[in-house]
Amino acid sequence: MSTSPENRTSLLMEAFFFIELTFFTIVREIRSESGNAALGIIGAIARVLMMVAIFYVMYEVIGLRGSIIRGDTILFLVTGVLLFFMHNNAVQRTVTAGSVVSPMMQHAPMTPTLMIVSSALAGLYLHVLAMGVILTGLYIAKGELELHDPAALILPFFLAWASGVVIGLLFLLIKPFAPTAMRMVSTIYQRANLITSGKFFVANLLPNAMLPYFAWNPLFHSIDQARGAAFVNYYPNKTSIDYPLMFVIIGLVVGMMGEFWLRKTVSRSTAATH
Repeated sequence: MSTSPENRTSLLMEAFFFIELTFFTIVREIRSESGNAALGIIGAIARVLMMVAIFYVMYEVIGLRGSIIRGDTILFLVTGVLLFFMHNNAVQRTVTAGSVVSPMMQHAPMTPTLMIVSSALAGLYLHVLAMGVILTGLYIAKGELELHDPAALILPFFLAWASGVVIGLLFLLIKPFAPTAMRMVSTIYQRANLITSGKFFVANLLPNAMLPYFAWNPLFHSIDQARGAAFVNYYPNKTSIDYPLMFVIIGLVVGMMGEFWLRKTVSRSTAATH
C-alpha cells in the first residue's frame, strides 16, 4: 500500500516542526544556565581546564608521569577529563530534562522526548565547542598537535556522550515513582565515575583482578578507546568499542520503550504523592 503525497508532505512538515522546536529548546537550555550561550561555553571549557591543570601539576610535581602513556601529558588528561565531564553532564541533563509529570509538559508542543533530545544536544554542543577551543589552544601553545587517528576519535567521543544520555534515560524511568532514590543513585553513579571511568590512569596497566570493577562502565571503554586513537604508541588491550556501542543501542531501546509506557500510564497525580 503506497503512501499518498498528502501523507508524505504531512510527515515532512512534522519532521521540520520537530527540528525547529528542538533548535529553539536547545537555545533555551543553554541560555537558562548562564544567561547567554557564550558564558555556557566558557564555563564548560573552564571546568575541563581546571581539572586538567590540577592533575597536570600532580603528574609533573609528584612524579606520576611514568603511570601514563608516553607523549603529550595534557592530551592524555584532556581525553579523559573532557569525556568524563561530557558523560556526567549528559546523565545530569537527561535526568533533569522532561519528566512526564513536569509542568513544562503541560504545553501542547512539548513532549518528554523533545526535552530529553534538546537538553542532551545542548550539552553535546557545549562540549564539542570546548574540545575545539582546547585543542586549538594546545596547537597554538605548542606549535603542533599530534593525533594518531583523528577520525577514530569521533566514535568514542560520541559514545561517551550517548552512554550518558542512555543512563540518564534509565534513571528517568524511576523518577515518577521514587524521585529521592533516583537522585541518590544518580549522584552515587556520577561520583563513582571519578574512579571507575579510568580517566587518570592507563587501562592496559590495570591488573586483571581489578578489571571487573571498571569494565562494567561504558565510559571506561570510551576513554581508553579514545586514547588508542589519540596516541600512536598505545593500543587498548583491555577495552572494546563494541561494549559501549551495544550498551547504547540496547539501553536506548529499553529507555524509549519505558518512556513511552510512562507517558501512557503516569499521571500528574503521581508527582503529588512524592
